[in-house]
Amino acid sequence: MLKTVEINSANADNEQLRKLYDAAFPIEERIPYKDLLYLLNKLNIDYTAYLNDETFVGLTMVLHLPRYNWGWYFAVREELRCKGYGQEILTALLEKYRDKRPFIIDIESPWQADAPNPEQRQRRHAFYVRNGLKDTPTSRTFEGITYTIMTNSDTPFTQQDYDNILAELRSVWENMPHEQ
Repeated sequence: MLKTVEINSANADNEQLRKLYDAAFPIEERIPYKDLLYLLNKLNIDYTAYLNDETFVGLTMVLHLPRYNWGWYFAVREELRCKGYGQEILTALLEKYRDKRPFIIDIESPWQADAPNPEQRQRRHAFYVRNGLKDTPTSRTFEGITYTIMTNSDTPFTQQDYDNILAELRSVWENMPHEQ
């Protein structure tokens, strides 16, 4: 069983966390890490590191919203993938957030015709389906990347729900201090 370590603004500036975050997510999908550190104090984000004994395995970030728990980031170190860690982490996440709010994620759409990584997207989608998540009819395209929304709930999740979440995040983002 993996050990979890809660990450907050005091311990988030960590080389292993930053290295995995930068390696696992394309630049178009990453919030600059310094901005992420700021957001840890402004949003209700559950940032967790996972360890096998003392070996750092992966990370998750779940944003708690009034109506949803949004699985924002989820990564396992590349050299440790396909060893069951991802499934163990996702199972623990879904159990942890088995409350009245649906758990949602957005992933690179496996149906985007011009995607540069269709096999990876299909494997990732199949992983989530195997672990109990379902597609919603909701998607959005940002910077040429189409995302599809998945959930563990039978409660409908609509395009308007997604737009409301993005508007809430945008209001926080736009009020962030920016370096001059």
